[in-house]
Amino acid sequence: MFVHRRRILVEFADCDPANIAFFANYFRWFDDCTTALFLAAGLPIRELFRSHGVVGIPVVDAKARFIAPSSQGDELEVESAVIKWGKSSFVVAHKFFRGNELTMEGQETRVWAAAHPTESGRLKAVPLPKGVVEKLSGNRTEKKSSGKSGARR
Repeated sequence: MFVHRRRILVEFADCDPANIAFFANYFRWFDDCTTALFLAAGLPIRELFRSHGVVGIPVVDAKARFIAPSSQGDELEVESAVIKWGKSSFVVAHKFFRGNELTMEGQETRVWAAAHPTESGRLKAVPLPKGVVEKLSGNRTEKKSSGKSGARR
């Protein structure tokens, strides 16, 4: 399985009044880490979507387990990998570490989606390209990329 590691710095704006990283930010970081995972595998998503005629990889399910709080100034390392493949869907797992301590883990199920051929404004799940599955299933770990918590695509 291809694993990508990324660093995230928890900043003041990421925290609630108790100085704990606000839970919704983890879901934003999931998205950032999934984009970074694809890029590290040689699959920049904007080019990938254009070349395969898809509009995106929307999230259809997400879950998280919060183990220990993170606060302003914490440097987290996130390990992300696709852990399950379907015909048109896949599950990305994310593990957040502060040092060696696992602080949070979560998963998101995404669908390879194109515009619906007959219903305007709707999406339709389409089969995942074999090349995408192969690149994200490789047995290697990609070196760390860093990103500030607010970094976007």
